[in-house]
Parts: sequence; C-alpha cells; structure tokens
Amino acid sequence: MAHTAFDPAFRDLIDEHAPVLQVASGCTFTEGPIWHPVDRYLLFSDMPADVRRRLDAGGVREVLSPSNKGNGMTYDASLNLLVCEHSTSSVARFRPDGTRDVLASHFEGRELNSPNDLCVKSDGSIWFTDPWYGRMPGFGVERPRELGFQGVYRLAPDHRPGDEPALMVDRYTFTMPNGLCFSPDESLLYVNDTEQANIRVFEVQGDRLENGRIFAAGIKDSLRPGVPDGMKCDASGNVWVTAPGGLWVYSPTGKLLGEVAIPELAANLHWGGPDWRTLYVCATTSVYALTTKVGPRNEPFMRARSRAVTQAPEGEPLQLDAARCALVIQDMQNDVVMEGGAFADSGSPAHCRSQNALTHVAALADKCRSLGIPVIHVHFIVEPGAPGLTLNAPLFEDLLDSEALVRGTWGAAAAPGAEPQPGDHIVEKMRMSAWEGTRLETILKAEGRDMIIETGAWTNMSIEHTARTGADKGYLMVIPEDACSTMNADWHRASIDYAMRNVALVTKTADVIAALR
Repeated sequence: MAHTAFDPAFRDLIDEHAPVLQVASGCTFTEGPIWHPVDRYLLFSDMPADVRRRLDAGGVREVLSPSNKGNGMTYDASLNLLVCEHSTSSVARFRPDGTRDVLASHFEGRELNSPNDLCVKSDGSIWFTDPWYGRMPGFGVERPRELGFQGVYRLAPDHRPGDEPALMVDRYTFTMPNGLCFSPDESLLYVNDTEQANIRVFEVQGDRLENGRIFAAGIKDSLRPGVPDGMKCDASGNVWVTAPGGLWVYSPTGKLLGEVAIPELAANLHWGGPDWRTLYVCATTSVYALTTKVGPRNEPFMRARSRAVTQAPEGEPLQLDAARCALVIQDMQNDVVMEGGAFADSGSPAHCRSQNALTHVAALADKCRSLGIPVIHVHFIVEPGAPGLTLNAPLFEDLLDSEALVRGTWGAAAAPGAEPQPGDHIVEKMRMSAWEGTRLETILKAEGRDMIIETGAWTNMSIEHTARTGADKGYLMVIPEDACSTMNADWHRASIDYAMRNVALVTKTADVIAALR
C-alpha cells in the first residue's frame, strides 16, 4: 500500500512503500493503543464490545471484560494504566496489581460527558478531552448529558482521586474535542476537534493554556472516510492525526507533509516496539502496524523503562527478561587474555585468572544459549600487514608493533572456554568499541534485543567504550563485573566504580544467571 508524500520531508519519516501489516482483526471498533515499555506488549480498546485486549508475541487475548467501554489509554511515569471510560464518564487509573481508582468523574458537581483521550506531561499532570461520544449508543451508554459543553481538562500532579479537574479552555471553543498531544518540549498542546475537522494548538504556560489558534483545518474528504480522532507527536515535532484515508502528517509549522494509507477507517495510533519505530494504528475492526523512520516524543512513561528493568525492589533479586537480552563476549582472544599472547606482559592473563573471567563467561553463554538468548562474540581482527588500521592512538600502535590479533593466527582465536558455538554470532572490529564500524546493532535489531549483558576484556577499554556508547544509543547495559577483566585490579575497579555504575547495571555472573527468566 503506497503512502503519499506532499513534501520531501515526509520521506524522512516513513518509506512511501512501507507495508501496513494487519496484526489484530475481528474486533468491533478498536481504539486507544498503548505500548508497555517494560513487558513489551500493546493494549488496545474495543469499545462497542466492551473489552480491553492485549497484543503480544503470543497473539491477541482479552484482559478485561467488561471494560466500562474504555477509549483512550496511556501510562503515567509509574506505569499505572490511565483509561478514559465512556460508560462511567471517568478517567480511571489501574495500578499494576489491578486496583482501580477513579481520578475524575465530575466537574462543578455534574458528571463529565465521557472522557475520550488523554496524555501525561512530565510534571505528572494529566490532560484529557471530554466530548460526549460515550453517551451515544454503541460507543457508550445512552443517557442525557449533564454538562452543556465539551471541554479540555487538567488533573494537577498532586491531584487526589475524586477531586474535580481544571477546565483549560473556554467552554465553547470545541464542538467535539478528541485527540490531544504535547510537542516534544511540552511547550505546545495540540487538540483536534472531530466535528470542526481541525487541530488547535495552545502555548503551555505552567498550568495554563494561552494563545490558542488553528494549526490545521479542513481535515475532511467527502470521498474518503476518516476524521480527526487520535493524534500523536513524533520526536521531531511533527503531528500525526487520523484523517480521511488513514493518517495525515503535519510539520511543526502546520504544513501537510504527506498521508499514510490505512486499509480501514483509522481511529487512533501510538508507537511501540523495542526501538519505538513500530507505529500501531487502531482502525475499525483491526490493528495495523508499520515501520517508521522516526519515533514518538519522549513521554514520561517511556522513561520508566530503564528503572523498571535495571532496578529490583530493595531486598528482592534482580529480574531480567530473556526475550530482551543479548550476551556480548568481547575480545576474549588468546593475544588479549592468555599467557603466551601478545599482551601477556601487561598483566592481563593474571587478572583474567584472578577474576575467573573465562569460567564466568562460559557459564553465562551456556545459560543464554539454553534460553534462546543470542550470544554475540566480538573479536578484534587485524588483517596481515595491518591494512586499514588507523594508528591514531597508542593502543593501535601497540597492536601493530606486537603483530597482535592477526587473522588466522593463534593469537586472534577465541580463548579456551570462550569459543563460538553453532548458532552464535561473530562480529569483527578494528576499534575499541564493539559498535564502531561493525554489524552489532544490525544483529541486535534483527533479534529484537535492547538489553546487553556485556562481558570480556578489557574492562577499562573495550568494555567501557562499548557500555558508554550502548547507553547513549538507548540500550540497557548489564555488566557482570566478574566476567570482565583488564590488566590489573586497580584499573578494573576504577572503571567499574567510577564509570560503569553511571551507564550500566553492575552486578555479578551468578546474579545474572539467577535473574534470567
């Protein structure tokens, strides 16, 4: 299915021929997609069916029925699920243990219409729209309205369940406010209106909205079904909104960049996947997925990802999701860590033995293979004569002078206990970092892995370089420090205690093996 570019900038966001895959079907009317950043699954609403569903590697299943005809959903920074419920005219919070709290249901003593969609600001405030679709047959429970207008509201960071929300706009600005989203820096709030077929943008001034204006208008087409409904902002500030034919994408200045074609009438959207580059679109009876070149604005719940994974509650053991992990074994080669190797005089073999690093690496590799976790060996390989080896640092000069790690030699081979096994990946490099000029990231993305258990030599050089860059790239780095070694204990401890703890989870081999599940 071809998408349509009206501006070259659209091609920087999505391939014009990106396939649109149906990943769920047989529903009544899907809405409210939201990706869980830790457990990696998609929740979505099926309003008329009064069901909340979950999409994961095992398929689609019901997780709540009845669901009070839930519509828009998101998470707060603590990964509590926030839901707009049509049947109860409420914004509800579901804690991870299933406890439900009603955050808001009334304004000025009268029942809200039917909260529709919501988003969370970094300060913890919750913003939501309140049209009256949930008082219509099918999408909610037919009943009289108690309010005479359709508003946009805010729940303050210190909001208590049951307190009334604050009205953020003039009562009669909107006819049917629907989707809303913040710009990446949260200086702007976009709100669309289904009936008016437009998007308004407001300047966010603390707990107020100022200078509201039309951002985009005429989002309609008499020949194609589709209306402004769900809406999200990407990391570059572009606005993606449901519209005739699928999704329309606007630049931060309001220029229509292009259209994303969706087979059914689109109702809402959100990004997910291990790298946040999978765009999920709820469209009538189905959920569709397509790959984009850009991800979402960094919402507060996305930042809970590293905390939730790398920190176990006090007094409880570490837990690691095997489906997210990859094991990297770096530079465990004869020249690097074995007696008789090119760098034996550095003290490296002795420190490797004192750490029992090769035994620990072998134990981790066995455990990972048993769980289907990719094992990736990263080897420093120099071609005979060292062509292409840039001599811009003492380490690389020493490699040349020592004739170390030359392809085909004993020194370049894997050290005993660290040999690649069938099914393992082998990556070759000519720099300290495992990322530089290699296919490491290609393998990780193909395997769908975003947590790296990094082992090998040398702690304060290759291991630290790789960990720092991995953290910058957004990977969750785990360093079992007794599966790493360098030239002496002082250098090892300096790297572990003063660098690694700022970019990675530092732990022990036994704890990693026990944590993998």
